[in-house]
Amino acid sequence: MREKWIGVVGGVGPFAGIDLLGKIAAETAVSRDQDHLTVLNWSQPATIVDRTEYLLGQVAENPAGALATQVMKLAQMGADVVGIPCNTAHAPRIFNQIRAELVAAHCDVTLLHMIEEVGRFLCENLPEVKKIGVLSTTGTYKARVYVDVLSALGFTAVPPPLPLQTEKIHPAIYDPNYGIKACGVATEQAQANLQEGIETVKTAGAEAIILGCTELPLAFTKPTAAGLPLIDPTRILARALIREANPAKLKPLA
Repeated sequence: MREKWIGVVGGVGPFAGIDLLGKIAAETAVSRDQDHLTVLNWSQPATIVDRTEYLLGQVAENPAGALATQVMKLAQMGADVVGIPCNTAHAPRIFNQIRAELVAAHCDVTLLHMIEEVGRFLCENLPEVKKIGVLSTTGTYKARVYVDVLSALGFTAVPPPLPLQTEKIHPAIYDPNYGIKACGVATEQAQANLQEGIETVKTAGAEAIILGCTELPLAFTKPTAAGLPLIDPTRILARALIREANPAKLKPLA
């Protein structure tokens, strides 16, 4: 059976795409360079409008068109299974349109749904946890991207209050001076904002926390924060891509 090729839509955002590439390599069981999987990365961020701006009505263009085009380019290059390392891009208004455009183009590539993969991970590995904090962009927040998927599986999402979301969590990601998208690392201010969010959702009853924007894992080097397990959707997507490409090369979950 031929080993499948992995495709990554790497520009949403670029640092998150790089993070996914690293985690695909880290989660693959190998003993030499030649054992690694074939991974195609298409990073063309300039053509994709901001997902949160679209969901909040600040721009009219649905980024689904550009995202679908890049998925199809990866398929033309030989990718069999594709991941988009952007939580906000999985809002139904965007992701459903991507899938519709792939069907219309008769593109039969397997496009993984990162949020559903997170739900699958929780069911398999943390079934005893019922309340899960979610830190994310405001687009993901308002589109209920995690709320709806988690509730269908019997979990309760615990997002921060809206003022904290808009004044602290979203800027930790997007602020042009200290946000992770601009800096590529978690600045002291971004870390302080996120820590406040973690403490707030913990007080509200969260038993684990989803880092629900693919820039957020860049802010954490440990698997826990405030005594709660951190759920990294980028790592989950990486493992799902390996599972689809060649399950024999997926490292045991540590």
